[in-house]
Amino acid sequence: MSLTLSEAAANHVANFIKKRGKGLGIRLAVKTSGCSGMAYKLEFVDVESDTDLVFESFGAKIFTDAKSLAYLDGTELDYTKEGLNEGFKFNNPNVKNECGCGESFGV
Repeated sequence: MSLTLSEAAANHVANFIKKRGKGLGIRLAVKTSGCSGMAYKLEFVDVESDTDLVFESFGAKIFTDAKSLAYLDGTELDYTKEGLNEGFKFNNPNVKNECGCGESFGV
């Protein structure tokens, strides 16, 4: 079981943590939401929990919990820039369907 960051995503996370002045990495989790059932939740991690599962890619850490990992296993978090838009892209092999707005997914 694993989560990975692309090199671009790892660099973005490292730069953002540097600007923040604190942080161990980012937390990727899922929550029940949206029209397809699940939504991604991203936040900074300042303190590691005993229940955290931690993965590292290109020197950046990504944290999750066991419940979320069941839906996220094999996911690569990428960071892309397309024209004026930029942001994280979730390459999740478990997704079976997504809503039209791209905010939620089903497995």
